[in-house]
Amino acid sequence: MHTLMRESIAGEFGIEPLIERRRTTDLHLIRQPADSPLLSIVVPTFNERDNAPKLVQLLSAALLAIPWEVIFVDDDSPDGTAEVVRQLASVDPRVRCIHRIGRRGLSSACIEGVMASSAPYIAVMDGDLQHDETVLPRMFEALHQGGMELAVGSRYVDGGGIGEWDSKRAFISRFATRLSHLVVPPSLKDPMSGFFMVRRDVFLDRVRLLSALGFKILLDLFASGRDRTPIRFIEIPYQFRNRQAGVSKLDNQAAWDYVMLLLDKLIGRWVPVRFLAFAFIGGLGLVVHLAVLTGLFKGSQLDFNVAQTAATVTAMVFNFSVNNLLTYRDRRLSGWGWGRGLASFMLACSVGAFANVGIANYVFGRNGQWVLAACAGIVVGAVWNYAVTSFYTWGSARK
Repeated sequence: MHTLMRESIAGEFGIEPLIERRRTTDLHLIRQPADSPLLSIVVPTFNERDNAPKLVQLLSAALLAIPWEVIFVDDDSPDGTAEVVRQLASVDPRVRCIHRIGRRGLSSACIEGVMASSAPYIAVMDGDLQHDETVLPRMFEALHQGGMELAVGSRYVDGGGIGEWDSKRAFISRFATRLSHLVVPPSLKDPMSGFFMVRRDVFLDRVRLLSALGFKILLDLFASGRDRTPIRFIEIPYQFRNRQAGVSKLDNQAAWDYVMLLLDKLIGRWVPVRFLAFAFIGGLGLVVHLAVLTGLFKGSQLDFNVAQTAATVTAMVFNFSVNNLLTYRDRRLSGWGWGRGLASFMLACSVGAFANVGIANYVFGRNGQWVLAACAGIVVGAVWNYAVTSFYTWGSARK
């Protein structure tokens, strides 16, 4: 009965050739279930249920001579990707699933997948079939026999290509690549690549320095520990393919994440990049506050206290919503959690407002410098709001 169930699941996902290959291929070419893999392929996923079975097939065909496993790290996809991967794992022990609840982000998913593996070599690739799995053996050879520490699947060296991208996307990619050279070696032609293989010991040497922000884990890896011995790397060309199923995850939030990652690598050792984002959004909230106050007090002739109260509440809701969307994207609150988060945010910011006024009055009373007093109050209020909401409002999202 167990065999029939395995074959039924295999038929559902179209992987009969994969199972047949395991039965007929010479044993020295393919790992047996009891063997430890030499290569772990970490695949972060979100809504990739249709692509996961195809990727397993492609990996099986490309890696016949290498003992491997694939670890899908799924951020609780609403389309049931994790369940599909678990069903695949029931017929192929090389397939593993890490199902993350309440945690989001491609970079952090990659880190979690790497830390769950014991293989000496780790590959990272997307689950949308746009990366060319046939390049993996060349990457493996470069690390296993060629003395390299990291192999990058590159679109921007001879033989590589960006496929059918339109001119706008190609321009954005090249601009982001040039910008990334602020924190990575200029000799790295494709630091924005999401397709690479690295020696496990090299990754572990830098893992505690990683920002885990956004979706560019390779950029993070190179930019972390820049004062250490440079990574020996090679770029191997590949042609970027079109997505076969699902929708692209690239959006304006991804651009925000990229900027936050660069800032973190440049100045994060001195100022937390989340605080910078929080303060920037707070500045936007001040603009919203003044706009609402002006409209209600001057435009609608409402009582000042009423207009000021409405403007304050509007600004708080704006600040919370944008911070939830961007600053704490990886801990984003939704549903009832959004309402509870808003309540705790407003409570914390109300206390912060009292701290702002108190410190400003104290400084003004000491030296009479109203500008210095105002700035001191703003800084203290911002630090209070950031520290308290980071722990109480969004900290619960990590639990």
